[in-house]
Amino acid sequence: MKGALAWPFMRLYLLTFFYFSGNSILNVLIPLKGEALGASNTSIGVIMGAYLFTTMFFRPWAGGLIQRHGPIKVLRVILLVNGVALVMYAVAGLGGYFIARVLQGVCTAFFSMALQLGIIDALPDKDRSQGISMYSLCSYLPGMIGPVLAIGIWQTGDMNLFAIIMIAIAFLTGAVGYTAKMDAKADESSGKSEQHSQATVMLQSFGQLVHNPHLFKSSVLMLSASLIFGAVTTFIPLYASQIERGSAAVYLMLQAAIVVAARFVLRRKIPSDGRWHSFFMMGTMLMLAVASLCISLATTAGAVLFYTGALLMGVAQALLYPTLTTYLSFVLPKENRNVLIGLFIAMADLGVSLGGIIMGPVADLTSYSMMYMLCTILGTAMILVAYDRRSLSEMERPSTKQSDVAKMKRDL
Repeated sequence: MKGALAWPFMRLYLLTFFYFSGNSILNVLIPLKGEALGASNTSIGVIMGAYLFTTMFFRPWAGGLIQRHGPIKVLRVILLVNGVALVMYAVAGLGGYFIARVLQGVCTAFFSMALQLGIIDALPDKDRSQGISMYSLCSYLPGMIGPVLAIGIWQTGDMNLFAIIMIAIAFLTGAVGYTAKMDAKADESSGKSEQHSQATVMLQSFGQLVHNPHLFKSSVLMLSASLIFGAVTTFIPLYASQIERGSAAVYLMLQAAIVVAARFVLRRKIPSDGRWHSFFMMGTMLMLAVASLCISLATTAGAVLFYTGALLMGVAQALLYPTLTTYLSFVLPKENRNVLIGLFIAMADLGVSLGGIIMGPVADLTSYSMMYMLCTILGTAMILVAYDRRSLSEMERPSTKQSDVAKMKRDL
């Protein structure tokens, strides 16, 4: 196989699968254990949100270091730290989980940036969206197995089995990661980045979040959508018990399966031309809003609507992230593209964290159903943000290259 499905990339996708396997189990076990110990939704949300909240701060820095030192060197260091974090989950109680979540958040910042930037730089433009989609697909594959495994561990009460699984995941991730290879093209621009201090580059990059319209629009959409994703990940294990015939394991498995299937089946449909596709983005955000509405109404409408929400949420997740990441890989300036993409992904991390940190108190003050209704309102508002009149008008005109050629002929 060639392109994004060549063997060196398949090894990276396998590494991604092992790395995120632990989190697919923890996303279910931590809320269940917290509730059993009497923790509030706010406390559970803080513990769950600490993971990606930490990741958010380290993403841009990770992008800069990877640009200077290359993805492989960074990857091998953080795999050791990740192993320590997984062992902590195996031996610590609920209080220790917070520290482990923070430590794993640092690892995830460097891991995901190393793999995604390595894939972006190693693949040709036409295969770039497929590579990102396959990476994202493999990060969700554990979600098809992890929730059921977590529920099984919880119901048996055998936490020794949980410890063994965490240690096994740490070992497999390290074994696969230390044999991975990436193209050295990621280092081409490192010479220029070393001319400036890391602090200066970071400061300028944060300014781009506001001043660069492409980065701003993409970040707002990703932040809002990720908040909804985070609210689902954190509180579905607790909310499902309020729905007749509702099961958190079935919901999370179904959503993960749809994400995987959609990213594989639709990977060639994801735009990879550097243009903003308004109808595509507006449709994706509409799907997200309807999914939240289905989840919100499931307490009265039943499990069918609950699982319908899982289907729609999965498709929206499958399309949104790789579409925006691929778009930014074309339109951002190459001299600091890695750092800016890191900043964009940090917005996704922040959104998922806020889904637990902000929506936890909302659930305590109101209800899970009302919390998901607020997510529906947020998703609906993002449909307007996704609209771009200029991109729609460009569909009626010749392509940019054709227009440039016509202009040159007129000038001559």
